[in-house]
This record gives sequence, C-alpha cells and structure tokens, in this order.
Amino acid sequence: MSALDDTRAEKLAALCEAIVPGSSRVGPEVYIDAILAAMPPPVRDQALASIDALDPGRLEEQERTPEFAFIRALACEAYYSDFVAPGKEGPSAWEEIDFAPPVVQRLRKDWSWLGIE
Repeated sequence: MSALDDTRAEKLAALCEAIVPGSSRVGPEVYIDAILAAMPPPVRDQALASIDALDPGRLEEQERTPEFAFIRALACEAYYSDFVAPGKEGPSAWEEIDFAPPVVQRLRKDWSWLGIE
C-alpha cells in the first residue's frame, strides 16, 4: 500500500464491501490505494478524510454525505473497471455479470499503469 495504512486499508475494504456487495473478492482497496497515491495531495487528503468519516456499520445514515459519495465513486470504479488485485481469485465484475461481447473477449487488461505488481 502506498497511500493507505493498514487500518485505513482494512476499513476501506469493509466500506467497499458494504457499498458494492461482493467486491471484496477483487481487492478494491488495492486499486483505490493506487489511485489515491497518484492524486494531488489535497484531493488525496479529502479521500482519506472521507474514509475516516464513514462507518461501514452506519452507511445507511451516511449515504447522503459528500464523504459517502466520494468513497462510493471509488468503490464502484474499483469493482466495475474489472480489476482483480494480485493474489485475489475473483471473479471479476465482468465475469460475474457475463459481460463478454466480442471486443471484450479480445481485450488484454494491463493494470501496470497503477503501479501494482
């Protein structure tokens, strides 16, 4: 992890699972950590503050807050981009929903731009 400490990474994983059920299979916190590491510091700081402000057990009360909207956008992007973190088995979002038109079947995903190995 680059931008997240272990506590925040664990909390973010729980938030992602609560927001996008099933996403824990792909490690969305790994994707989001890489995105956060590339963000300008003020935006990254806002994302970290949003993680800190949310409680996975109380999201129903928090769903109309800017913090929830920020983390929801990141959680959805992490999952529905079809990312699967190294060491995670998936299935990916696209596999789960059987999204496989011919152009996608030829697609070779390269996540190296995230700096994740």
